[in-house]
Amino acid sequence: MGLEDEIEDLREEIANTPYNKSTEEHIGRLKAKLAEKKEKLEQQSSSGGGYGYAVEKTGDATVALVGFPSVGKSTLINSMTNADSEVGAYEFTTLDVNPGMLQYNGANIQILDVPGLIEGAAGGRGGGKEVLSVVRTADLVVFMVSVFEIERYERLSEELYNNKIRLDTTPPNVSIGRRGKGGIQVTSADDVSLDEDTVASVLREHGYTNATVTVRGNVSIDQLIDAIMDNRVYLPSIVTVNKADLIDREYLPTVKSDLRDIGVDPEEAIFISAEAEKGLDALKSRMWDALGLIRVYMDKPGRGVDYEEPLVLREGENAVEDALTKLGGTLDKRFRFARVTGASAQHDEQQVGRDHELADEDILRVVARK
Repeated sequence: MGLEDEIEDLREEIANTPYNKSTEEHIGRLKAKLAEKKEKLEQQSSSGGGYGYAVEKTGDATVALVGFPSVGKSTLINSMTNADSEVGAYEFTTLDVNPGMLQYNGANIQILDVPGLIEGAAGGRGGGKEVLSVVRTADLVVFMVSVFEIERYERLSEELYNNKIRLDTTPPNVSIGRRGKGGIQVTSADDVSLDEDTVASVLREHGYTNATVTVRGNVSIDQLIDAIMDNRVYLPSIVTVNKADLIDREYLPTVKSDLRDIGVDPEEAIFISAEAEKGLDALKSRMWDALGLIRVYMDKPGRGVDYEEPLVLREGENAVEDALTKLGGTLDKRFRFARVTGASAQHDEQQVGRDHELADEDILRVVARK
C-alpha cells in the first residue's frame, strides 16, 4: 500500500469516528499519523526537483493576491500598482508571479499577483506548490472572489490550509522540551479541554518519548499537531469581492447571505470593481490596517521634519531600536538617545531610549555621537 492510499485510509477512519472524550485520544493518534504521512509524501514529491517562483521581497510589506483563474486579479493589480500583468478573458492568463508596487501613505507595498489557484494546488496541480510557496512568504493574504462565486473562497482557504498556511489566528501556546528520561510530562492550564493522555499520545506518534509539554489556551488536536510540526505560517487575511458593480440592489442580500455561509462578515468584506476602479481606496485602507504599518517622520538635523518619505515600521517591530536598524549606517552604534513627539510621547520632544515603542505619525529625532 502506497503513502497516498494510507493517507486516504486515515482520512476515512477519522471521518467515520465520532468525536467524544472516549475517542479523543484515538483520533489524536490518527491525526498525528496523518500529518506525518502527508509530510513524508510532500518530501517525496518535492525530491524530484521542480521550479519555484523566485520573487524578491522588496518594499515595506508584501501582499499575496489569491484567487481562482480569471477572477480579475491582473486587472486589480494593474489598477493599484505600477505592474503590467497580462490580462485576458480566458483561463490561466497570469503565467508567472507578477509583482507590482503600491505606494500608499508614504509606504511601498509589494503586491504579488500569483497565478490563479486551482483545486488541488497544495497537492501540486497546476504548479500549485510553487504558487503557494510564494504566498507563505507574504505578510498579508488578500482573497479575491467574484460576487457571483462567493463559495469558491472556501476552496481557496482550504488549499492554503493544506499548504500549512494558517489564517487570522496566532500560533498555539504550546511549548515542548525534550529530556533524557522520565517519559512525557504534560502540564496544562485550567482552560485546556484536551486530555493529558491525548496530548502525550500525539507526541509519541511524532517520535517523542521523553519530553516536558506545557499547553495553555483551549488548543484543539489540529492546533497541537501544528505546534509539534513547527512549520506552519500564520498570516492575516482580508476578503475582497470583485464585480460588485454588476449586481442589482435586490441581489445584495443574497451576496451577504453567501458571505455569512462561508464565515465572512459582510461588513468586513471589501466590495470592489477592478475594471471600473471602484472601491479601491477602501481596499488600500484595509490592507494598510491589516499589515499594521506605522509611519515615523524623521526630524533630520538642519533639514527639519521629512513628511514626504516616512520611515515605515510594523506593529511589533516599532521600537526606536527597530527604527535604527532600518535606518542602517552607523546610527545604531553611535546612538545616545532619541526625542519623540506624537502619540507615543508623554510630551513633545520627550527623551527616550532604544526600547521606546513608536506610534503612527510620530516625529523621531535621533541624537548620536559624532
